[in-house]
Amino acid sequence: MVWTRQRITLTVAVAIVLTNLVVGALLVRGSGGAVRQTAATPAPSLQLRSPFTGKPVSSLNRVLAVKIDNTALGRPWTGLTWADIVYVLPVEGGQSQLLAVFSSRYPLAVGPVRSAREEDLSLLRQFGRSAFAYSGATPALLPHIRRTARIVDLYAGTTRGYYRDPSKLPPYNVYAHTRRLVAQAPGASKARGIGFRFGPPPPGGRVTLSASVSYRVASLRFTWSAARGRRVVSMGGRPAITASGVRLSPATVVIQHTTVRTSRFLERGGRPPYAESTGSGRAVILRTGRAWTARWSRPSAGGGTTFSIASGRPATFAPGQVWIVLTRR
Repeated sequence: MVWTRQRITLTVAVAIVLTNLVVGALLVRGSGGAVRQTAATPAPSLQLRSPFTGKPVSSLNRVLAVKIDNTALGRPWTGLTWADIVYVLPVEGGQSQLLAVFSSRYPLAVGPVRSAREEDLSLLRQFGRSAFAYSGATPALLPHIRRTARIVDLYAGTTRGYYRDPSKLPPYNVYAHTRRLVAQAPGASKARGIGFRFGPPPPGGRVTLSASVSYRVASLRFTWSAARGRRVVSMGGRPAITASGVRLSPATVVIQHTTVRTSRFLERGGRPPYAESTGSGRAVILRTGRAWTARWSRPSAGGGTTFSIASGRPATFAPGQVWIVLTRR
């Protein structure tokens, strides 16, 4: 290209105009001729947020899912307040167990760790290839997990990082050092979107200060605490308090009604319940002191679950820990 004097003059003029625009954002001349400095409007920054909690994070880390006991003999829990998501699932004997999902941060220890069930495997598919920590499984289910599950297998029988708490009786005394587990799962998927939306409360809803879910033996209650600005959890009529003395208090609770069939694998002489996490159905979303009737949809195990309110708008969760309770429709 040949640069003529006219082209050079035009280029310099454009540069001067652009410079004046930038300086003009910083300097404003008053009526008396004095120049005062004003603050330039900063460019908006893109804040990285966890797709599981909606809260700011410095990075998206590997997904670690841990099966945790939820009986009176296994309580109190260790590390549960650090979880991004807590699933409550029905198991044999009318009891429930927890599937805690960690990614934003990892506690030093977590437990008591319990055995896997068939229903865990479909639920975990939405996270990609998550690292799955569990204490064991039935003789028929264990090889099925290793052969077909899309996980990084952190079975306690073959993985370093587990230990037993001498103050508890087996099988409620198995705990794990989470960072040691994650270090053995370099191929685990990092956190990704699974359908959750976070934001201000949707319109509508009804005042609901307390909501409960009952299995045949176990029961849970979520009560609004204005002082905490969250729902506090009770188990079996008692406050759900961790080993460190902290009351469990998720920011959002989803009661997800679904089909509960029986598993294909025996557990203690019977077939445990299997809560379907794919399909669609009714849900109740609890945040602040209100409740919203919603619909959930998860067409396939490889995808996440979406939630929508009656108007068809996506349901929004409050930033923070999310509990999802799967119960019979």
